[in-house]
Amino acid sequence: MKFCFTDEQEQFRTVLRRFFVEKSPATEVRRLMATDTGWERATWKQLNKELGLSAVHIPETYGGQGFGFVELGIVLEEMGRALLCAPYFSSVVLAATAILNAGTEQQKQARLPGIAAGDTIATLAFTEDNGAWDSAGIEMVATPAGGGYRLDGVKSFVLDGHTADLIVVLARQPGSSGDDGLSLFTVAGDAPGLARQLLKTADMTRKQGRLKFQSVQAELLGEAGGAAAPFARTLDQAAACLANEMVGGAEKLRESAVDYAKMRVQFGRSIASFQAIKHKCADMLVDVELAKSAAYYAAEAAAANDPDLPAIASLAKACTADAYMQTAIHTIQIHGGIGFTWDNDSHLWFKRAKSSEVLLGGPHYHRELLMRRWNV
Repeated sequence: MKFCFTDEQEQFRTVLRRFFVEKSPATEVRRLMATDTGWERATWKQLNKELGLSAVHIPETYGGQGFGFVELGIVLEEMGRALLCAPYFSSVVLAATAILNAGTEQQKQARLPGIAAGDTIATLAFTEDNGAWDSAGIEMVATPAGGGYRLDGVKSFVLDGHTADLIVVLARQPGSSGDDGLSLFTVAGDAPGLARQLLKTADMTRKQGRLKFQSVQAELLGEAGGAAAPFARTLDQAAACLANEMVGGAEKLRESAVDYAKMRVQFGRSIASFQAIKHKCADMLVDVELAKSAAYYAAEAAAANDPDLPAIASLAKACTADAYMQTAIHTIQIHGGIGFTWDNDSHLWFKRAKSSEVLLGGPHYHRELLMRRWNV
C-alpha cells in the first residue's frame, strides 16, 4: 500500500487548488448556497471542459480519462477544501460509480459518456424517510409493467435530486426483504409521475431533495434482483471518496485557525503563544494527519480493488468524520466571539462537517460495520 503521491499527482493537485481558489472563494460559496439550484452550469461546464473532472475515474471506453480512486480522492479533497458548490459527488461519485458497478456493457456505453462530459447531471436515490443508509431501509417497490418497471414510493435526502437529469434508483420487488429482490433502475429527471422537492437543510452548500414516485416508468439497470452486491460496493467506494473530501475541509479549517491565532493579539501577545491555544492547534494537527492517512489508505484500497475495502472504507469514514467535526469545533472556539457569527466563514465548513458526518452513515454506524466486516 502506497502512502505518498507521485509528482504527477502533486502537480494535478496544484492545478486543482489554483482553479478552486479562483472559482470557489467564500463569497461565491455564499452566493450559490442561497440559490435553490445550489450550483451554476457555467462553472460546471468550465470545470469539465478545461479539467475534465467528471471523467476522472470513468474508463476511457466510456468517454472518461481512465484514472482511479486515488486521483478521484485528490479531486474531492481539493473540492472539500474549497467547499465547491457543484453536483460532483452526486453525479460522479454516486451515480457514475453505481452504473459502473451494476450496469450492462450497453448501459454503460449509453449512460456514462454524458456524465463524463458533464452534460448529464445524475444522482443515486436510495435513502428514504426512515433515514437508513443500508439496504434494510429500502421500501420503494418496483412492479413489472409491460416491457419495463413501475416505481412507487419516496426517496429522501437525495443529493441534487431536485436538479438531476438522470436518477439511479434502488428499489425492491414486491414482497422481498433485506438484500433479496433489490434492483437498480434509471429514471429521467422529468419523468411523468415524479415529484421533486428541495429540502431545507443546515448545510446549504450541498443541496438535497425529496422525490415522490407515483407509477413512474423506469429502466432496469443491470440484473433484476441482483443489486445488493453492486450497491454495497458503490457505498464503500463512496465512503472512501467522502473521507477524502472531509480531510480537505478539515485541513482548510485547521489552517484558518492557526492563521487567526497568529494574527489575534490579546493582553499584548499573540494568542498563538497561549498554552491552551497551542494544545488545540496540536490536537487539530494530529487529528487531521491521522484522518489523511485513513482517507488515502481507503482511496488506494478502492483503486486496487482490495478485498478489505468494506472494512477500510468504514474505518476511514468514521475517523475522518470525527476529525472534521472536532477540527470545526476547535476552529470556531479559537476564533472566539467572531467565530459564532454569520460574517465569519468558519460556520460554512462547520455545517459541511456536520452534514458529511451524517452522510452515508455516522461514525458509530461505521464502527459497527467495521467490527462486523473484520469478524467475517
